[in-house]
Parts: sequence; C-alpha cells; structure tokens
Amino acid sequence: MSMEWRDGNRIQLLENGEEYFPRVFEAISQAKREVLLETFILFEDKVGNELHRVLIEAAKRGVQVEVTVDGYGSAELTKEFLDQLVLAGVRFRFYDPRPLFMGRRTNLFRRLHRKIVVIDAQIAFVGGINFSADHLGDFGPTAKQDYAVEVEGPIVADIHRFTLEALGHSEEPRRWWGRRRQAPALNRFPGNAQALFVYRDNEGHRTDIEQHYLEMIRTAQREIIIANAYFFPGYRLLRELRDAARRKVRVVLIVQGEPDMPIVKVGARMLYNYLVPEGVEVYEYCRRPLHGKVALMDDHWATVGSSNLDPLSLSLNLESNLIIHDRAFNQVLRERLEQLMAQHCQHVDMSKVPRKTMWHLAKTMLVFHFLRHFPALAGWLPAHTPRIALVEPPAQSHLGTHDVADSERVRSHP
Repeated sequence: MSMEWRDGNRIQLLENGEEYFPRVFEAISQAKREVLLETFILFEDKVGNELHRVLIEAAKRGVQVEVTVDGYGSAELTKEFLDQLVLAGVRFRFYDPRPLFMGRRTNLFRRLHRKIVVIDAQIAFVGGINFSADHLGDFGPTAKQDYAVEVEGPIVADIHRFTLEALGHSEEPRRWWGRRRQAPALNRFPGNAQALFVYRDNEGHRTDIEQHYLEMIRTAQREIIIANAYFFPGYRLLRELRDAARRKVRVVLIVQGEPDMPIVKVGARMLYNYLVPEGVEVYEYCRRPLHGKVALMDDHWATVGSSNLDPLSLSLNLESNLIIHDRAFNQVLRERLEQLMAQHCQHVDMSKVPRKTMWHLAKTMLVFHFLRHFPALAGWLPAHTPRIALVEPPAQSHLGTHDVADSERVRSHP
C-alpha cells in the first residue's frame, strides 16, 4: 500500500497525556459511525478505564468500534474488562497473543507498536502515547514525556484506509512487485499543511520510516533536532548525522537521562564518542523517562510517531509515523523541544564523553554489533506467524486461550 503527500491538513501537536487523552476521549464521545483504534499498551488504570467507558458508550449508540491491542504490551487485561467491551458490541482483537511460559510472556518480538485512532474517517490521532496513566504527570517521577498529533483533512483518508486494511476489511491485491522496498515519497510541491503517513512492516515497507529519516538528514541545511526515547540506530543513520554536523548543520540529539530501562542509557552513551567530537549536540532529558519519537529539520519538516530509532522499531515492530511539512507546526515543535532542553536536560560536552580506552572500544563494538544483528537473530524467534485473535463473547479467562478464538492472519503491510 503506497502513500502520497496530502495538502490542506489541519495538524495539532499534543504533548503528554494531559493534552492527548481529553481530545481522543472527546472525539470518541462524538463519533457517529466508526471508531478504529490500535495501541501497544492498554492498562486497566484511570486512563484505560475512561477509554473503556467511552468505547462502550459509542458501541451502545450504534457506532462500529474496532480495537486492536498488542498481545505482549496489553497482556494483563482482565476477563471482566474484556467482557464488558465485547458484550457492548466492541470488536476487540489481540495482536499475536501467546500463552504464558512459567508465568512469563514469550511473545517478545514483532510487536504491534503503532498508536492510531481514527474517528468517522474525519479525524485521526498518530503518535507514541499509549493508553496508560504513566503518560500523565501526576503518575509521579516515572511519568513519561511523549507526543502525538491530531489531524484533519485529506491525510485522514490514507490513515483510515491503512487501519481498515490492517483489520482485513479492505484489501488491495498482493502482487510480488509490491513487496519490494519503497523509495521515500518525495514532496514535489513543498508548501504548508502537508502530511505523509508512513509505516514499517515486515514485507514491502521494512525501511520506509528509516529512509525518511535518512533523506531528511541528508537534505538538512541549517538544523536537525531529534528527540528519541530508544536511540540506537544503524551505522548509516549515525554516519549521516555526523556528516551533517561536519557540514555545519546544527545537529541536536535529545535522549533519555532517566530511562525506564537502564540499558537504554548505556546503549546511547556508547555512541557519544562517535557523535559529540564531530559537533553533534547531545542532551540527556533528566526530569523523567523520555518516551517521545519526534524530529524536525530546518523550518518546515517534522515527524511524530511510534517509531524509535533502535533495532526493534527499525527492523521488527509494526510502526507508524506522520511526516509533516508545515512551518507553523515545525515552530511549535521546536519551541517545545527548546524548552525541554533549557529546563530539563543536561548537555553532554566532551568532559562527559567516555574516555577512549581499549576496554571501552571493545565493549562498544561488541554491544553495537550484537544489537544491530539482533533483529536477524530475533527473526528466528518466534517460529510462528503472528496472528490477530478476535475476542468472542464471553471473553476467555486468560490471554493464552485467545489463540483458539476466531483468528485472522496478520497482514503486516496494511
């Protein structure tokens, strides 16, 4: 499924759950025909319960409600929670649910990591924010910093078509040539209020998001700012960032200083010796865990989405981003990120870069190459085709039994 740049959109940045959740819940409450929702995480907390309420209300008034959650990220939803949704008329699916093994989840790889909501094919939300209370500031010091966008206009039709095809409701013919890698869609008539929906799958669009990042970095003339929660990209992207800094483009990288997983900080810091001496400005966000996946270039280009710049997002997970060409949006995002850097980030100068020792070099090489080849290794695990399991009323008592529900083969190029 190919995508094109669309003109004439209204695009609004939403920062954190405080801005995101009220807009999504309001849009669902006003839905007249259809609600399509995909998310990695749905928890039974105050956010998940409010989503639960508005979805049930929508279904009861005759709105077609389709929800897909990831079988790993949302594995602990209770029978009661699911029963209430399904009995109200919500069509609820798990992406690749697997039985527990010795009390632990085994479906670690090839996750549904997208976060998309489409209402009546008129309004859409795309970003990195899950439906969980840890995206709200009152959650405490581990509350996540994150971003999403609300969009209206012609681009919504593309997002709607994509999401329907993911459910199997609309399917384009699958031709062998459609599986070849796609070149980034070029914006031949740059202007404002333009948007392009991009995604990665495990068939014909494996590198689409990464290719757009690479093209952005290569064409930057003045400034690049990337804020990414899990930053451990491949050598090509690192080289392009270094080369952009060498040609006097201001290159700014915002990474986690207080990560939710310590290995994230270790991995990012291994790259400092390669980037900082070449002029890349690195800032560690230290207020709370950074969960954002946003970037901007010069005064017009920006992206917001679910894709990290790490091996899982770039090589295994199902992801989606919105690429935006709009000067007003670019300025809003820049102001938010500059404020983040000024108030809550620590600048990484040369005094904070790890010393180049033989041990550090050997460790960096070992970890870097392991993580870069990790997707190929993980591709052998699991040795099954990911499936979407539809929850039938009454919902089963535990997630492992969803495999025997009405299952549909996942179309990973929706």
